[in-house]
Amino acid sequence: MRSVAGKIALVVGGNGGVGAATAAELAKAGATVAVTFRRGERDEPGAAALKAGLEGRGYAAFEADVADTASLKTLRGALESRFGRVDILVHASGFTKAIPHADLDALDDAFIDHMFEVNWRGQFATMRELAPLLKASDDALAVFISSIAASNGAGSNIAYCAAKAGTETLVKSLARALAPSIRVMGVSPGVVDTGFVPGRGANFNDKISQTIPLRRVATADDVADAILACATHLTYATGTTLVVDGGRLL
Repeated sequence: MRSVAGKIALVVGGNGGVGAATAAELAKAGATVAVTFRRGERDEPGAAALKAGLEGRGYAAFEADVADTASLKTLRGALESRFGRVDILVHASGFTKAIPHADLDALDDAFIDHMFEVNWRGQFATMRELAPLLKASDDALAVFISSIAASNGAGSNIAYCAAKAGTETLVKSLARALAPSIRVMGVSPGVVDTGFVPGRGANFNDKISQTIPLRRVATADDVADAILACATHLTYATGTTLVVDGGRLL
């Protein structure tokens, strides 16, 4: 097992359920962790608590918006000044909304554009800006959070499914383009017990869990464990997306 002790890890979207769990897991494993958050998000109280906790241990939190390239350039400068490099980059930012797939009119152009702006272009733009800091590492890894919606087309809305399919293609393309200096991996969860999809709560999770072979939905920690494994165990893998869905795709 490769250690992440002493590594500089950045979790983009570190105030969300999966992002916060990943930041905590990496910190527990010995990495120096920075997170980004976006002011005004539904998780802003969590962001404030996470920021205080991280900075209390000498880590860092930066305000950044993946849909705003200027803020990503500012983020790059701040990271370069403080750390000089990034060893592990986790792309955990994103959003969605439940829209019935048959309701084509509800999926309007503005929503589709924003979906891809945040969930695909934002991930690419973050990678584009931070690639030089990853190349400054001698053991760089970038991990993108996907979804099994990319494979089964049954996610929260059609645009989200398409964006996540784009994420998995992005993983393959970047892995090829950036090798051997940067490994690129994807982690693809099924349903996760967080507030990521507004309006879905315990009743939805209880119902869905009966359709999953392992009979429960994932926790944020389940996904964080898979992300950590990309850094510590799957060290000869790149361009691959790891499915963490309890068997739901079966």
